[in-house]
Amino acid sequence: MGSSQKRAIQQYRSRLALRGLTRFEVLGRDADRDLIRSLARRLSEDTPEASELRATVSQSIAGEPPKPGRILAALLRSPLVGADLDFSRPREEGRKVDL
Repeated sequence: MGSSQKRAIQQYRSRLALRGLTRFEVLGRDADRDLIRSLARRLSEDTPEASELRATVSQSIAGEPPKPGRILAALLRSPLVGADLDFSRPREEGRKVDL
């Protein structure tokens, strides 16, 4: 490999490092190639979905039980949070029943 080619690869990898990414190889089955590539692409993004995916995959591999509070976290992500909806209803005693 020529020196200009080595320099180009080194510069490319340093630009990746500035973005917080690194290049590495994995071994896997040929049938899983697209799955692993799409997983790596999603994990390289800096989004809440990537963080959730990372936590789910880590938990699945570790075999740990799910952490408490996941339902509350999902409810707090709801678009209705902060909508100031009034769910109160008038209190009624009901009807009188003759027994």
